Amino acid sequence: MGYDESGRGASDTFSGTHVAALDDPTHAEPGEDRLGVHIVWEVLLLAAVAGVAYLLWRENPDTFRGDSLRSLLVDGVVLGLLTLAAGLSLRTAVVNLAIGPAAVAAALHMAEQGDRGAVAALGPALAVAVLGGLVLALVVTVLHVPAWAASLAAAAAIVGYIEQRDVAVLPQGGYDPTSDALYLFAGFAAVTVLGGSFGALRPIRRVVGRFRPVTDPARRRGVLAPVVAGGALVASSVLAVLSGALLGTPAAGPVAVGSGLDWTVLAVGTAMLAGTSAFGRRGGILGTLLAVSLVTLVLADLRASGLSASRWAVGVAVLGVGLVVTRLVEAYGGPRDGRTAVAEGLDFDGRMSGDWSAQRAEPIADWARALPPQPVEGPTDRWDLPDWGAERHWDPSRR
Repeated sequence: MGYDESGRGASDTFSGTHVAALDDPTHAEPGEDRLGVHIVWEVLLLAAVAGVAYLLWRENPDTFRGDSLRSLLVDGVVLGLLTLAAGLSLRTAVVNLAIGPAAVAAALHMAEQGDRGAVAALGPALAVAVLGGLVLALVVTVLHVPAWAASLAAAAAIVGYIEQRDVAVLPQGGYDPTSDALYLFAGFAAVTVLGGSFGALRPIRRVVGRFRPVTDPARRRGVLAPVVAGGALVASSVLAVLSGALLGTPAAGPVAVGSGLDWTVLAVGTAMLAGTSAFGRRGGILGTLLAVSLVTLVLADLRASGLSASRWAVGVAVLGVGLVVTRLVEAYGGPRDGRTAVAEGLDFDGRMSGDWSAQRAEPIADWARALPPQPVEGPTDRWDLPDWGAERHWDPSRR
């Protein structure tokens, strides 16, 4: 089965079952991803969410009533937007580690400029997010360097901006997101589920994961891959700023001066806990919504229990579980058909991959008949003797 100029292979038959056309293995892993592992994991996440919610309700029922419930929903949206940013950059194989510092910087900006109005203060922050995301995208795609290294440098630059302040900043704005908590969480949930549903489609999954290395990670992947990856970096920066804007409102309290890397660890860990592969491309449908709900409830349960709800500690635990989930997703979420065949350079019918096929030689039953007829006179060249059974010796004087 060879590949045509468009990079797609012809369909084939394996064990009597029709196998869909495979993509060029130099552009993406051949075969269709399996979603069974994501479905099983999301069922487990749903059970965990229900269990933690029940424990929290038993311990502090007021958490799910009135202002406490609205505050809980806003906390979920803040973490959810950051998780969306991390998940989007992970799915496109260009993880953005600057989302946490960007969120804290946006929160400080909103806290200082909120008296001008939420829209007036948010506009410049979004403009900076788009510009910074474009610069980061150009560095990653044009220079073709690892996104984690480039975004880590961007995070260091943002942390330098944050550390110009010595004390926490009291928000000056008048917007209270808890009044729109239900709408904010519903919007986040809708975007998450729609994004996961579209991402489960094979063509979209392959497009968004095209920047994922297949052979040499330094090899460029054409034009489409960097465009998609660059767009994801810009979008993740914007989502991080929107999350920080909610942190900079009076309802969230004073904005503490910090690096924001704890938010990055927590968001990336939550995205991986949701079933998003750390290698890119693969992810589930409802995983992000369930993982965000679970982590938000765990943090609320820790606070209700009077325990320290450090984002560093929770983030490390979530990230550790996320690494295990990534291993499961890569092991059981990859294509079932074609992985072994393509890895060995063979198609399903045993032929070599390419436009030619190696024909298996037929065994020769009678070697004597296959030998050429022997001449009557002896050969003049001692190296070309037809009778290999005769005892002849090489005479160095005869050349």
